[in-house]
Amino acid sequence: MNITIIGPPGGGKGTYSTRISDKYGIPHIATGDIFRSEVDEQSELGKKIEKYLEKGELVPDEIVNKVVRKRISEPDCKKGFVLDGYPRTFPQAKALEEMAELDLVINLDVSEEVIIERLSNRRICKSCGKIYNLKSLPPEKEGVCDQCGGELYQRPDDEPEVIRNRLKEYKKRTQPIIDFYREKGIVEDIVFKEERPIEDAMKDIHAAIGKIN
Repeated sequence: MNITIIGPPGGGKGTYSTRISDKYGIPHIATGDIFRSEVDEQSELGKKIEKYLEKGELVPDEIVNKVVRKRISEPDCKKGFVLDGYPRTFPQAKALEEMAELDLVINLDVSEEVIIERLSNRRICKSCGKIYNLKSLPPEKEGVCDQCGGELYQRPDDEPEVIRNRLKEYKKRTQPIIDFYREKGIVEDIVFKEERPIEDAMKDIHAAIGKIN
């Protein structure tokens, strides 16, 4: 059961990937996590990745593809996997075709209003990285992390105007990927016209997985 989750910044890819991984016993593979693992190991790939990350540049498709290929060839992926944050470009989608056959593409179709509401209310602890939301998951004391007492801050790219630009860029880059998979008949849209509980969206995701499992 090979699944990938596609969605905008703040769409909930990590949240839903983790839920799927826990429920169906398949590994959650996030490219960011693999990058960190390779960098920590100081592997050949890790050293290359580190150079791009230090400059704040995107890691080239060729390297991303190698890292994903290596990860999904590991024994724990024999029964399947859930990819989070890959493929991000059309060449990555084509490369993935040569590595594994996807059974399902979950497209988190989240409205711009919901994304702006989520991200503009997001606050992150400077010390431990714990994430809060002023509306749905506020800290007990304003501006202070419940976990470590660190200061909470708003990322500069979580401001509404920046979010709108990020969403435009996301749509431009991702639409060809969604169209490509839609032609194969493996896309299931999970629609968020307004905010909805995680468990509610998970019912739709379980139904989509039920069709292929």
